[in-house]
Amino acid sequence: MSDPRIELVIDNCIARLTLRRPEKLNAIDADMIDALLQACRAIERSDARVAILSGEGGRSFCAGGDIEAWSRLDAEAFSRRWLRDGHDAFNALARLTVPLIAVLNGHALGGGLELAACADLRIAEAHVKIGQPEPGLGIIPGWSGTQRVARRFGAQLVRRMALFGEVYTAEQALALGLVDQVVATGEGQAAADAAAARVLQRSPRATELTKMLINAAEGEENERVVDALAGAAAAASVDLSEGLAAYRQKRPPRFGA
Repeated sequence: MSDPRIELVIDNCIARLTLRRPEKLNAIDADMIDALLQACRAIERSDARVAILSGEGGRSFCAGGDIEAWSRLDAEAFSRRWLRDGHDAFNALARLTVPLIAVLNGHALGGGLELAACADLRIAEAHVKIGQPEPGLGIIPGWSGTQRVARRFGAQLVRRMALFGEVYTAEQALALGLVDQVVATGEGQAAADAAAARVLQRSPRATELTKMLINAAEGEENERVVDALAGAAAAASVDLSEGLAAYRQKRPPRFGA
C-alpha cells in the first residue's frame, strides 16, 4: 500500500486488512482513505475469497476521521475531497465481491462505526463501545453514517446514537443487531478466522453472487448488480461466441443458427 498505516496481507485466500495507527486510535486521514481504496482494488484482483478488517491495538478499532486532518480543511476541500473520497473508499469496502468480516477489537465510534457497517459480519470484543458522537462536535455522521448505517441497522438506532448520543456496550450492540457476535477481549481474530474458514468451504462464485444480490436488496449497488448479472449471462451464451467469431472472421454473425 502507498501508506504503511494501511496493511494488506493476502495468504491462503484470506485478505487481512489492518489499520495500523494505534497512537491515533486508528483514526483515518486523507492518505489512509486513498490507501483503503487501493487495498480494495488489490483484493478484487487477488485470489482472496474472504477479507478480515481490524485495527491495531486494543483501544480502538477505528476512531473515525482524524479530527486534526479534517478540521484544517476549508469547506470546499472538506466536501470535495474528504467526504467524496471517503465515500468512494467505504463504498469499495462495502461492495467487495468477497465477504468482509470486521473485527471490532476496540471502540467503533463515528467513522469507526461507519467503517464497520461496510462489513458483512461484525465480531466485537467484550470491552468495545459503539456510537455516533459527530453531532456533539458540530458535524454530521459522514461516509454514509446516516445512510448505509440506517439501511443495515435501522433508522431508529441512528436516531438514538446520532441525535441522542447513546453509546452501546458490545453486549447491548449485539442485542440491537449492531454486531453479530461478541467474544472475550483478545479473541476477535480467532473468531474471524473461524468465520473465514466457513466461507472458504462454500462455493466462491455462489458466494459472490449471493452477496451481490443481498447488497441489491439493501439498495447498496443496484446498477452494478444488474449489469454484472446480465453481463455474466451474456458472456456465457453461445451468442457471444458466435459474435466474436464473426468479428474475427469478418463476416455477419449467424445468431440462432
